[in-house]
Amino acid sequence: MVSDPSDLSGRLREDAGSVTAEFAVLVPAVLTVLALCLGAVQSTSLQVRAVDAAADGARSLARGDDAATAAGRVGRVLPGAAMSSAQDGDFVCVTVSATGSAWFPVEARSCAVSGGR
Repeated sequence: MVSDPSDLSGRLREDAGSVTAEFAVLVPAVLTVLALCLGAVQSTSLQVRAVDAAADGARSLARGDDAATAAGRVGRVLPGAAMSSAQDGDFVCVTVSATGSAWFPVEARSCAVSGGR
């Protein structure tokens, strides 16, 4: 129970602006966490597209298509990606390298049985 009503109003005046200060600290922290989460989603999406592009390129080369056709398939899935291929026994392996708007490069490798040659 409050004995003196003027004491309560004095305490309220002392706390004035504290919510604004807490909010000013909270907003940049929330925005930083949101930016990091969006960057992680974008990087994961780039990695998945690189894996799909490498698999498409490997299947194309395994069917007997030439390297230009395989590079075209890779370019459709992941524009601007670099493709390299290698024969590994009965397998044709394709490595795809790409750099999206993320700050680090992504690389994926996929192999397919070369039955078309």
